[in-house]
Amino acid sequence: MIHDNRDSVSEYAFELALCTHLERTREWVLGRQIGASVADPGARIVDVCAVVPGPAFDRRAAITNETIPPRAIESGVGPGRAVDPSDAFDCAPGHARRIADRAVEVGFFEAERRGSRRHVRATTRYPDWFDRLIGIENKPDLGRPGDLQRQLRCDTALGLFDISILATESYVTGAHLNRIPESVGVWRFVDGDLTVVREPTPLDPSTPGIEPLAEHPLRTDVAVVSAAEKARKRRAIAERAYGKGWRPRDYPGCASMCPTADGRPHCAAFDRVVDPASECGKSCSRFDPADPPAVDRAALRDDRTPWVADPEGVRRRQTGLDRFT
Repeated sequence: MIHDNRDSVSEYAFELALCTHLERTREWVLGRQIGASVADPGARIVDVCAVVPGPAFDRRAAITNETIPPRAIESGVGPGRAVDPSDAFDCAPGHARRIADRAVEVGFFEAERRGSRRHVRATTRYPDWFDRLIGIENKPDLGRPGDLQRQLRCDTALGLFDISILATESYVTGAHLNRIPESVGVWRFVDGDLTVVREPTPLDPSTPGIEPLAEHPLRTDVAVVSAAEKARKRRAIAERAYGKGWRPRDYPGCASMCPTADGRPHCAAFDRVVDPASECGKSCSRFDPADPPAVDRAALRDDRTPWVADPEGVRRRQTGLDRFT
């Protein structure tokens, strides 16, 4: 196996550098570390999800800059008559109320009182707003593949994404390609330069998929995931990516933290991008307490992507006319 004659960047720094590049060169909405399994939730986390806007994207962007709860979208709450959340959700009443409260907070529901009970209605019909979902798995060093083959086999067999991509910093050999599912595209990304090594073959999210579960010496347990289940999960993935983005939510309160102009957490003491969750804090030998740096994540994202930081929201013009929204 051939390796580059250079130290590979950390997977975290590689991932953020790739997101920066894609944000600059594509009209996509990006989210990091997104759950992408159905039968076994949480078993598969995709490094980067790219949401390609569809014709109704502006309608979705106008609602909220946050994730709309998928259960609220799937519920029986529409823009017509206000209903009791307990009657509109297929879950326990307390859970239904919590979901409805969150939907009100983000502007997808509005609430009114009917006697002593709180009722809700949707502020608008939920649009079919995205065109494609692209799943990107990052593995800077192919010499240390980890669970890469299993992860990519899961993505191609399940088919939640329209295409699946492997991004690496390593020089890609024929031996590498032979171990990667044929439908997976391969990018080589080095120092801000992206080269397409192999184009992806489109997957088919509209058909049932196979989700690998547990692997045994002589068999692999699987679950058949219906097209309807995949459609619901795709919508949840798109919503999560829209609300989450890729930049860290918090930056360390350290004098050495000097974020880059695009919002990556750069440490001046070590002269590199660091992962605040695992590398920063009192356990770091160069930690120097200070106020966290001021980074306007929303402004950066608004300026560089189709995502809207401060949408106007969706308001009904007159009670009774919302059925025509």
